[in-house]
Amino acid sequence: MNQSPLVSVIIPTYNRAKMIGDTIENVFEQTYQNIELIVVDDGSTDDTKQVLAGYDGRLQWTTQPNAGASAARNRGVEMARGEIVAFQDSDDLWHPSKIQRQVSLLERVGESVVCCICNTDIVRGDVRVYTSFDNAPICPPYEEGVWTNAADVLATRFFIFCQAVAIRRRVIEKIGGFDERLITMHDHEMAIRLAQEGPWAFIRTLLVTQRQGTANSISRAVIERPVLLAEENLHMWKIIQERSGEDGGGPLWRETIERQLRNAKRGLKITRMTHGRSRAGRVVGSMASGVERIRTALGRRLPGYPKMKVQAIEPSASVRLRIC
Repeated sequence: MNQSPLVSVIIPTYNRAKMIGDTIENVFEQTYQNIELIVVDDGSTDDTKQVLAGYDGRLQWTTQPNAGASAARNRGVEMARGEIVAFQDSDDLWHPSKIQRQVSLLERVGESVVCCICNTDIVRGDVRVYTSFDNAPICPPYEEGVWTNAADVLATRFFIFCQAVAIRRRVIEKIGGFDERLITMHDHEMAIRLAQEGPWAFIRTLLVTQRQGTANSISRAVIERPVLLAEENLHMWKIIQERSGEDGGGPLWRETIERQLRNAKRGLKITRMTHGRSRAGRVVGSMASGVERIRTALGRRLPGYPKMKVQAIEPSASVRLRIC
């Protein structure tokens, strides 16, 4: 890596004329200076184009017919020149040191580490809902380090990914970017593929704020349309199963995917009952949802449930606060 590698920050946006300016200014406030900012307008029908035109000369931007966030992110990657790529959503915010800390850590860990993930604060309105590390749950004992079993962990639970990651561009190009067949789960599917390419670096500090439920956001669509999320989850695991058949991964990996596929099918059935028109079906679905929550809680206590495995970068300088 060069002494100051170029970082390409990619923001997909759709009908966010009132918010995109705040997100752009937030990227400009990064303490890391060697950044190219790329905004991909995914077919907005509001004044987004006029807002972006006001930044001509300070960023690159393009527009495309509405094709979804995965296609917009892939378009941004095609335009990118940086050695490292970071993604931001057009309604979220970064701590000023986010890119600086991720680049520094990637330089220290070496080329075998494919990306760097940081912790994310998830808020609705002014209220914190949870943090991404707590929600997963993962519990790194160090402030910074290398996560050696990301694939095993991500195959068993969802993890906030896009806004919090910085990835070596060569690895994105190798795995083929985001799968444009997916609407809401493209980030998790890509994270699982990325985790199979090598270890990840991590930063335990909250460096990202995800604002859930904003207008035209995927998170709002998920909140308002739970059946859509369950359908998308099943679609994602079918795609992952298809890819595992092509790429291998070993019998234990395929067994994990089969189990997650069964869980996704069961989850979709329960969600459809819970949100269906039949009152009896909603009652049965609600009871089944309760059973699923118990199953999940018990499953996390089983010996085979993967816990985060980490290595300290500089043990003498690391601060060990707690052990999972």
